[in-house]
Amino acid sequence: MSDTHSQTGRPRKSAGFWKQTWREFRRRKLAVAALVFVAVLAIIALLSPAIAGTRPIVCQYKGKLYFPCLAYFNSSWENPIFQIDKFRKRYPMNLEAKDPDSWAVWPLTYNDPYRPVYANEWPDRPRNPTRDQGDPNEWNWFGTDQRGIDVFAQMVHGTRIALLVGFVSMGIAAFIGICVGALSGYFGGWVDVALSRLVELVLCIPVLVLILALLAIVEEPTIWHIMAVIGATRWTSIARLTRGEFLRLKEMDFVAAARTTGIGELRIILRYILPNALAPVLVPITFGIANAILTESALSFLGFGAPPPNPSWGTLLSAGRTNHLMWWLIVFPGLAIFFTVLAYNLIGEGLQEATDPRLRDGARA
Repeated sequence: MSDTHSQTGRPRKSAGFWKQTWREFRRRKLAVAALVFVAVLAIIALLSPAIAGTRPIVCQYKGKLYFPCLAYFNSSWENPIFQIDKFRKRYPMNLEAKDPDSWAVWPLTYNDPYRPVYANEWPDRPRNPTRDQGDPNEWNWFGTDQRGIDVFAQMVHGTRIALLVGFVSMGIAAFIGICVGALSGYFGGWVDVALSRLVELVLCIPVLVLILALLAIVEEPTIWHIMAVIGATRWTSIARLTRGEFLRLKEMDFVAAARTTGIGELRIILRYILPNALAPVLVPITFGIANAILTESALSFLGFGAPPPNPSWGTLLSAGRTNHLMWWLIVFPGLAIFFTVLAYNLIGEGLQEATDPRLRDGARA
């Protein structure tokens, strides 16, 4: 027989848990499509200065190469020579006037997420329209806001904030929730009682009210404060699920065997129980990312979100609320928020079905 099992006499190694989970996840077409959508958003966030901006991606100026577009990630990354030579953030004309031998590679669309484009700033380019005159056109694909700032550029650069809020805030929430749930489930007794009461206390307080109360303490909140606050209020479901997993796993034979060999409590938690408890925890983390993006958008809509001049989808929605004639300020950011939240929810459902044998068998039936 040509079968490998019959030739070697050894049983074929079964697929590991994560490999089996990925195999099951790939069978869910909507979940895979959602994962691809999130990957595209991540690429947009990473390449946002090359998609929309008024700074060159790369340029040669006075015999040296520079990357002015990096200033969109951090303003301090812009080379001081452009300030010394008084470019005033307007590169096309200044590069040619101050160094005729210069050259530059420009973004896909010449628009800035922080300011309007002025007349002839780009050759034969009109000034960005303001107020309700800024409907979508050949220069401004998604229109402009009241100040004349391009909506497409704000949405592209706002993708960074949307993804950062989701991943950073839920990273904080996951760390807090896993630590609290692990300690509560493993040690039990008064530790479990105290931490369970803490979880119940946080659950009793409306999340949005708690976030607004915490932000009121900070005089000048930044986007990082918002991420920290969202993370500090979204860990309860992760903690309860982790506690349940630890209560189940600590009674397993492999944990008892580890104790008999004299392994310390911390190593048992980190090396033996935690890796086996992580899979179910991924599901609420994925759903939490969607909730975090929705929460940040709601805060920005209410005026408590990312402070100016940071571009945010929720801030664009809030701007559209004051002028109903500017429908593009509501439609495009609203669709972005809807599809992003939907994508994370579909990924979460796919993970839930892929990791839960009962749901997996039910879906096959």
